[in-house]
Formats: sequence, C-alpha cells, structure tokens
Amino acid sequence: MVKLSVIVPFYNVQQYAPDTLKSLRANTREDFEFIFVDDCSTDETPDILARAERELPGVVHVRHQKNGGLATARNTGIDKARGEYLTFLDGDDWLAPDYFPRLLAAIEELGCDFVRTDHVVCTAKARSIARVPQGRRGVVMNPRDAILPADRSTSVDYAYAWAGIYHRRLVDRGLLHFTDGLRTAEDRPWIWKLHREAESFATVGLLGVFYRRGVASSLTQIGDVRQLDFIRAFDQVIEETAADRDADQLLPKAVRTYCAIMAHHLGSIERFEPAVARKLRSLSSAALKRMPQDVLADVMDSMDPQRASRLRRLRRRPTSARTVAA
Repeated sequence: MVKLSVIVPFYNVQQYAPDTLKSLRANTREDFEFIFVDDCSTDETPDILARAERELPGVVHVRHQKNGGLATARNTGIDKARGEYLTFLDGDDWLAPDYFPRLLAAIEELGCDFVRTDHVVCTAKARSIARVPQGRRGVVMNPRDAILPADRSTSVDYAYAWAGIYHRRLVDRGLLHFTDGLRTAEDRPWIWKLHREAESFATVGLLGVFYRRGVASSLTQIGDVRQLDFIRAFDQVIEETAADRDADQLLPKAVRTYCAIMAHHLGSIERFEPAVARKLRSLSSAALKRMPQDVLADVMDSMDPQRASRLRRLRRRPTSARTVAA
C-alpha cells in the first residue's frame, strides 16, 4: 500500500534539480512514491532524473514528448499516483529533512480532506516565512468558510499546490486535477474549486517547503504570452463561482481578486514584449466586460484610485469580436 504520492514536475531545471532530489532523499519512506514528470526538458534535466531513478527508492519516472506546462504535468502525476494521500513539489524547490512524514502525520491526525501549510520564501540568500492567511491552526473547518471576506487576503489567495497534502478521495471526486494546458495561474481555479466543493480542511504551522523565488526561467519572471493565461484561469473562477449556490456572496471576492491580478500585470506592462502588452490590454478589456457588471462596479468603487482608474479606462475601451472570441 502506497501511503503518500509526491508529484514533482521538472522542466529545464538542471541548476536546481540536484538540491530538490537531495531533499527528497531525506524524505523517503518505504510506503512513499515519488512521481517525476519531465515536461520535455531540453537541458540536462533528463539525465539528472535518470540517475535519481536508480538511486532514490520509490521513483516513478514519466517523460512528456511535448511540453504541456505545469498544470498538465501535475495531472500526469495525479493519474499515475497510487497513494492514499497526494502532495506536490516543484522541480526547483526543496524540503527540510523528514518534512513529508510530519505532513502525513498531521493530516492523518486531523482526518480531513486536505491540509494547508506555511512555507519559506527563498530569494537569493534572503529567507522569509509566508503563512496561510488563516488564523485558526490545527482545527478542522469547512473550506467554504475560509473564502471570505472579500476585502482581505484569505485561503483562496494562498494558491500554492505544494503547500499542503490531499486525501485521495479528492481525486475520486474530481477535485484535485488542474485545468489542462494552463501555463500560469493554474493554482487559482484549483484552489477555488477545493474550497467550494471539498468538505473539510485544516491549516497547520508546519514549515518544510523552501520556495525558490526569482528563478530566471520561471514564468513569473518572463513577460511573454504564457503569462496571459491568468485571464483564462480567472474566467474559469468567475464562471464556476457564478454557478455556485452562494454566488451572490462569493462573486465579489472572485471579481476583486481577478481585478487585483489584472491591475498588477497592467501596472508592470513594460516588462512584456510590445505585442504581448497590446494583447494584455485588449484581453483585459474584454474580460472586464464579461464580468458581472454590478459586482464589478462595486469592486472598483472599493479599490484604490490608481488601480480603479486603470481598470475603468480599459472597461470603456471598444472590444473587437476577435478579442472577445480569444
């Protein structure tokens, strides 16, 4: 019986993969499996993983013949997983020794659908702690109760899939897979779905994931067209939340978050290639027109003037049929 499946996508991380793999060696157990999904790397990552497969117990090695992005790679791992519990790690991050056994013990003691954890943010040599925006620790709660309030950071804003552990029943209920093909913001529809539809969760103050921030190859550092997938991701959040039984309560939170992310990208638009910047403006304009307009108006009235003004200008911008279709 496999107790825990650890899903680790890798893509062109030859510089960081050795640290990741070293940390996994310090987290092995005979009932753990490690599912390595090489998302068609073109550097030395495949050779590094081939050596690890021989040296690390419990490895299941899968290689994509075509790069599909993080969401698709994680889905491949979920489909291969045999564990009673599942968790994630990215191929350029690392773990503290014996973190996974402690994480597993936490969810088994609590008996809930999923558990969320804090993590350590690593920017060059600097370290800081990022905490789940949920004050109650070690207490089983209804995930829906952690979505609101709309005007504060809540658990759905802490969307890191690797900052937690998940019972297999979430897979069986269709709640753990990601939207296939999303190249950024893939965690956003996923975390919203978990909080709307799972039955129980808890937050624990367990530190052990070290998140490497500012990696040059990370999509958060690259201003290309893949960044614009945040629009598709949040369109899904809005559509699914609008169909929820508590849509009138939850939509203001979803719209506010969407607007905040959109304003963030528009505020740093100079990092995008010119053609991508133009597409960002046109797609954002169309997305604003798709949102529930009464909710959007209330959200913009409550935002700071600079961001609200930026979004209002886009909202008034004419939108072509081609842009709406895109």
